[in-house]
Amino acid sequence: MALEKVIADLNKGIIAPCYLLYGEEEYLISGTLQQMLDTMIPEADRDFGLFLLDGDNTDFDSLMDNLLTPSLLGGRKVIVVRNTTLFQSRENLTDLISKIRVNMDERPQKAAKYFLVFLKLAGFAWEDVQGTGWSKITDEQWHKVVEGDVGDDRTKWLPKIIDICTSLGLTSTGIDDKAEQLGELIAQGFTAGNCLILTAETVDKRKKIFKIIAETGEAVYFGKTLKESAQKENLIKEAQKLLQNYDKKLTAAAWTALGKKTGWELRRSMMELEKLIFFVGDRHIIEENDVDEVVGKTKEESIFDLTSALGEKNQLAALTALKALLDQGMHHLMILSMLIREIRFLLQTRILVDAKKLPLFKISMEFGWFQKNVYPTLDEMTQPFVKIDGLIFSQHPFVVYNAWRNCGRFSYRNLVNFLDELLEIDRAFKSSATDPQLLLESFLIKACITVS
Repeated sequence: MALEKVIADLNKGIIAPCYLLYGEEEYLISGTLQQMLDTMIPEADRDFGLFLLDGDNTDFDSLMDNLLTPSLLGGRKVIVVRNTTLFQSRENLTDLISKIRVNMDERPQKAAKYFLVFLKLAGFAWEDVQGTGWSKITDEQWHKVVEGDVGDDRTKWLPKIIDICTSLGLTSTGIDDKAEQLGELIAQGFTAGNCLILTAETVDKRKKIFKIIAETGEAVYFGKTLKESAQKENLIKEAQKLLQNYDKKLTAAAWTALGKKTGWELRRSMMELEKLIFFVGDRHIIEENDVDEVVGKTKEESIFDLTSALGEKNQLAALTALKALLDQGMHHLMILSMLIREIRFLLQTRILVDAKKLPLFKISMEFGWFQKNVYPTLDEMTQPFVKIDGLIFSQHPFVVYNAWRNCGRFSYRNLVNFLDELLEIDRAFKSSATDPQLLLESFLIKACITVS
């Protein structure tokens, strides 16, 4: 309702001095922002009347001066600050940790920026955490700073994000806290005809600046849809607008294929849909095979390809899957962790076979047979023990089956040696300038040609 009111007012020429568009749905925020700008300021006036700023690199002194200065041509001036962190607070620390972890694989630069904001709000300096400094933070210190986060898994994500920041050369936000000053300026009012639009992913509604904007302007929330049915409905609604603009349609099978590859996630689905529109050219119908050809593999598919190729000692397939993951932006440390996980599963399964807890695999033993004749015995044997993610018997039956099917290709001694080599690669990532892709490729080649 808030969004409908904003658009209706803009169409009537009623423009608030300040707008805040916030929430997890970046695509909807971006589309709404464009719709607002199209209504507020003509294309011909944008050279002198529209100023687009990046929230991570904004000079707030210049921003405030700009808000108090009229347009050179005397018309409307609109200043947009995208993805600002002004609305973050210590209350958002656990949420920031979640966003850091979610973005580390596919959007490492975004995760790094979230981490720098986290450091600033938590009161940690980069010097406190760089290298192995993070390991000196005690549980007591962590719990005191990050209320609500147990912190027992920080040994997994902290060193990874610190390594990402270091590799990207990001060690400081470079932004002073100007939220209070900007809030006071919004409350006092800008020069007539000037308008400020802010976008943000996460906000603390208790912050003074948020309350000021809500009172003097408009704050519109774009939340991520949790229910899959509503998520699909939201995507279809937005996608139909785009398709109609280009006079295109998707077949039912194409819709299903697209949703399967993107998880019905709005932002990624719309990006892939744009690719499909230009791929089919003059054709009006987008078919399932178009989706299969154009839409890149999901991260999960590429990870499965990599671990399967390693288990099968398929060198070409392993190198191809590795390149796909790197092209998707997955960080090399995450790929390393998946390789370590796969080797451990193979080693554990090899131990079970050698101890005759599992029978030797034969080509005729398909997954259905395994599920019926082998897995129940294994599951019953391990029920008294606590399920731990890193142990093979805690995995899905298909994961256990694949490890059992492939472990015979490797000797116990080779698998132990592979774990040692992966540990050395981890050290090399953090202490040398060797290309991570080269190290991973060398390991895969060796693992695939090693004779059992």
